[in-house]
Amino acid sequence: MSSPSLIFYRKLKEIRAVIPAHCFRRDTFRSLLYLLRDVLLAGSFWTSATTIDPFFSKLPTHTVFLLVAAESFRWLVWCLYWWFQGLVFTGIWVIGHECGHGAFSPHRILNNTIGFVIHSFLWTPYFSWKISHHRHHIGHASMERDEVYVPKTRSELGIPYPGSHVDYEEIFGDTPLFTLLMLLRQQLLAFPAYLLFNSSGQKRYPRWTNHFMPKSILFTKGQRRAVIISNVGLTAMIYAVRKAVSMYGVGQVIKYYGIPWLAVTHWFIMITYLHHTDPIIPHFRSGKWNFQRGAAATIDRDFLDNAKEATASLKAFIGDHYAFSNKPVFRALWDNYNMCQFVEDDGWLYIPRFEHLLTD
Repeated sequence: MSSPSLIFYRKLKEIRAVIPAHCFRRDTFRSLLYLLRDVLLAGSFWTSATTIDPFFSKLPTHTVFLLVAAESFRWLVWCLYWWFQGLVFTGIWVIGHECGHGAFSPHRILNNTIGFVIHSFLWTPYFSWKISHHRHHIGHASMERDEVYVPKTRSELGIPYPGSHVDYEEIFGDTPLFTLLMLLRQQLLAFPAYLLFNSSGQKRYPRWTNHFMPKSILFTKGQRRAVIISNVGLTAMIYAVRKAVSMYGVGQVIKYYGIPWLAVTHWFIMITYLHHTDPIIPHFRSGKWNFQRGAAATIDRDFLDNAKEATASLKAFIGDHYAFSNKPVFRALWDNYNMCQFVEDDGWLYIPRFEHLLTD
């Protein structure tokens, strides 16, 4: 199996030139309309959710069957709310992401103001993450430069080398239930763990690297003020949530806001994990990595894609170097989590979950 990005040699100027110029134009009014649409959707779902418990409380429950039926349907409706509100919240989070890239508007102050408010509302330190995320794009797929999704190595996991008398099925053959629990842990906790503990981040950083300490290795001296501002935004959210809990109770805050926020972490991690992780996508070490090769070490999928024209232009230009998968995304998530476990200590080649799968 070969990767489409291994001998990628196009110059950045050539790549940019094939994308239609209007794809780079930033339309503030259109961006604001998208933001307004998502805020209105979130407000509509929130308002609709306020009718769930009152409605079901009025249903007859004088028998065990009716009680169980009413409670089952009540929680089913809450699950529908969490699903759709989580998607809307994710869309709002992505708008904050675009603000961080300067893609929301040509006006820097507007980008940072909206991005700061959105990401603070969704528990992301806007400026702090913007800084590390920018460096992630600069060093993508480099074992030494990248900021996140840096894979573990064979030696870090203590995996014997090929030729050893080792039962790899015994090492990696976790029960499906245990694998599911670990996958759920990734989907719900990976992003907070990255922000707090540099989980899946650059291995050469000090042990207590995080996105909240102004003197963290992630930031320069000139960026410390921005980190403090990000912390202020999250502190304001702590106050707001505590106030909401005191007024409405923990259960209500969790139902209306907490679970949809967890859904955001799931969708965000799923999108980025599947974008960066696949058995055909390599990571590079010094001497093999360059910006274009790293940028090409990604895989497009047929969900949540709103850059079809630019993608079509790039695909036509880079040809076989373009990687795409139409595998159902939840199946891809399960397969990739099982197969993409570590890379070798030397060279750039990926290693799937089981040694016996390494066949060309």
